[in-house]
Amino acid sequence: MLSYVQDMDEKDEAGGVILGRVIKESNNVVIDVNTEPMEGDIRSRTRFKRGKKRHQKIINEIWKKSEGTCNYLGEWHTHPEKNPSPSSVDIKSWTRILKKDVFSTKYLYFIIVGTESIGVWEGNRENLKIKKLNNVKR
Repeated sequence: MLSYVQDMDEKDEAGGVILGRVIKESNNVVIDVNTEPMEGDIRSRTRFKRGKKRHQKIINEIWKKSEGTCNYLGEWHTHPEKNPSPSSVDIKSWTRILKKDVFSTKYLYFIIVGTESIGVWEGNRENLKIKKLNNVKR
């Protein structure tokens, strides 16, 4: 994710999906893999829209190879701002994902990589609430 930081004006937003594991009987989440931008994604300086087919193919392959232990945990993308915050488009997209996408956990995680920090939000599929967890300095 850090290789896509928008630290120059000519860098477009980038993103992908987050895959990993929720450790039973704990609050720990382990990210094993994140996809990178691919053909079919829409990218501009202030917009990233993930193409579905290629990212889904990787999700399916990793899930199968891990015998179902590595699952879809959420989405990540970059913003051209120091300390990122979700736009109204981000919130709407995340809420749609929580409502409609198929995933095996109660929560999904949404990461925005800014130029100086990384923001992390947790979305609850039961009540569709999205709360900020942390901002981590890069």
